[in-house]
Amino acid sequence: MGHRLRLQGGAQTRLSLFVDTSVWSLALRRDAPPASATVLALMHALEAGETIVTTGLVLQELLQGFSGPKDRRAILDRFSALPLVVPDRQDHVEAAELRNHCRRRGVQIGTIDALLARLCIRDELMMLTTDEDFRRVARLSALRLWRA
Repeated sequence: MGHRLRLQGGAQTRLSLFVDTSVWSLALRRDAPPASATVLALMHALEAGETIVTTGLVLQELLQGFSGPKDRRAILDRFSALPLVVPDRQDHVEAAELRNHCRRRGVQIGTIDALLARLCIRDELMMLTTDEDFRRVARLSALRLWRA
């Protein structure tokens, strides 16, 4: 990808893959992760040492979706090694513009999803997701999605 981006603490790195909550939720299931193409792509990326990034919103959504201290610790441990992409004021402005742009064209996107899409666009990240909303957004924007 070759694009430098802002991370928590001001660090910069070259990034490639942003994994959405939908994929992490499937991959972290206790009852054996499904062999879906997206989960397999995540597993391959991890094994290959590719750089995978996240943001606080994805971490928060995962922590809200799993219960118990053991699950919480496992998620925090796994995510401690991932760089955090941090939105700034302009990202929120651009996310609102993206949401409005999509709405004018008949595509509804939630506030959080608009911000996640904006971060991927800003930093030229490939998004790995199972969420069909992002597929519709990608048709109307510069959002790049991983495809099987």
